[in-house]
Amino acid sequence: MRPGRLWGVGVGPGDPELVTVKAARLIAEADVVAFHSGPSGRSGARAIAAPYLRGDQVEELMIYPVTTGTTDHPGGYYGAIEEFYDAWAHRIGEHLDAGRDVVVLAEGDPMFYGSYMYLHDRLAARCEATVVPGVTGIAGSTAALAKGLCRHEDVVTILPGTLPVPELARRLADTDAAVVMKLGRTFPGVVEALRQAGRLDDAWYVEFASRQAQRVAPVREVDPAGVPYMSMVVMVGRDVRADAAGRAAQAAALAAEQLTAQAVPTPAELVVVGLGPGPDQWLTPEVSAALSQVEHVVGYAPYVDRVPQRVGLQRHASGNTVEVDRARLALDLALRGERVAVVSGGDAGVFGMASAVFEAACGSAEDGTPYAVVPVRVLPGVTAAQAVAARAGAPLGGDFAVLSLSDRLKPWEVVAQRLRAVSRADLVVAIYNPASRSRTEQISAARDILLAERGPEAVVVVGRDVGRAEESLTVTTLGELDPQTIDMKCLLIVGSRGTSVDAAGRVWTARYVPQE
Repeated sequence: MRPGRLWGVGVGPGDPELVTVKAARLIAEADVVAFHSGPSGRSGARAIAAPYLRGDQVEELMIYPVTTGTTDHPGGYYGAIEEFYDAWAHRIGEHLDAGRDVVVLAEGDPMFYGSYMYLHDRLAARCEATVVPGVTGIAGSTAALAKGLCRHEDVVTILPGTLPVPELARRLADTDAAVVMKLGRTFPGVVEALRQAGRLDDAWYVEFASRQAQRVAPVREVDPAGVPYMSMVVMVGRDVRADAAGRAAQAAALAAEQLTAQAVPTPAELVVVGLGPGPDQWLTPEVSAALSQVEHVVGYAPYVDRVPQRVGLQRHASGNTVEVDRARLALDLALRGERVAVVSGGDAGVFGMASAVFEAACGSAEDGTPYAVVPVRVLPGVTAAQAVAARAGAPLGGDFAVLSLSDRLKPWEVVAQRLRAVSRADLVVAIYNPASRSRTEQISAARDILLAERGPEAVVVVGRDVGRAEESLTVTTLGELDPQTIDMKCLLIVGSRGTSVDAAGRVWTARYVPQE
């Protein structure tokens, strides 16, 4: 007897006529049809598929044990859900072993936030398992809205409404168009995130897309008390042509106003801030206050992402290695009277954006205005060296130097020369940028230089992701240090002759140097 086949069948967003021809055929041919439901026992997927059921098939109703995240299960929500899927995989496996073909229905598409995928994970290795795609709820919602979700090179982001409001707001502000799913009780937070992102007027609410009860309304007009889980927020991308026309009109009006008044915008102060190594508690009150007052944040994308989104804040994120371009953008904005913050991790003045801003400030804008007229203020932050040192004990308690192993902006010969000089001076050295995907040899070369000067017993502290959830701290020696374990997430502190490790494993450097 051949084992049964498993089918994960998408039945679309609600209208039975949106079920694909293939899905309808498989539903009608199946020996067993399984479907999920909440505690009520009413299955939306089964209701959609009803016209295609034969009436003599075995039906399996899989009722979720928990839907809101609250449960008495000792493993919590995920423990209860894992146990639920394990049990149902066993039950469906019995049908398959008996040679019965099983169709598992999924609203929308089986592999897009679909419950079927968890059964697929458990069963696909033991039987022939096939996925039949379905029209997604997103497609149903955008069709109901009849507005273009995205145009040209727009980026679309799919988000669960269960994200924390600050994270949701940041992601909404950073994308052109978005769809927010999993609403219900999360809806008030989604509205607040849209408001903070400045995108509330672009957002539409779609309830029960493609069904008789379908409802479409601007998000602003929706009563949160009546929002069901099976609803979505669609934040449409802005029409490039309309935006261009609007910007042209605004520019013409501004030019006319300036021509009439013969006014020149007063440059605004540009603040360059250090965000610290990662945790919010390491962000200084001074920096936090400055960020709350600016209209633009400019920086490397991972650092811009750490700035909370709020109403009126525009984010300008870019990739690595374009520091001077970022600085010029910030200076251009400040020349127009816009309040701007340039952000760096750690301290902006330690291998950060402060130097790049001052470098760019030596030049001029495209219209010839010297950037020097922009007042620049640098606000300090906790450095990565300070954070790693504090975790280790007090390895920077005596004289120390700070070096970067990156040879992107200076020749490696200069780096090597400085390492030798620091070693001969018997200074503790904090090493930034020890390795990257394209720079894997420098750390080995640096270790060889330091070994020659300091010997294998020199204390080494390796801090990785200090302040973050993945934090680790290793205390070793130059002789035991494995360069293959070092990457860009690491900062190294190599001790001097005055650095030692106490019985508790704490690393410290004496404040004094004995007279010889």
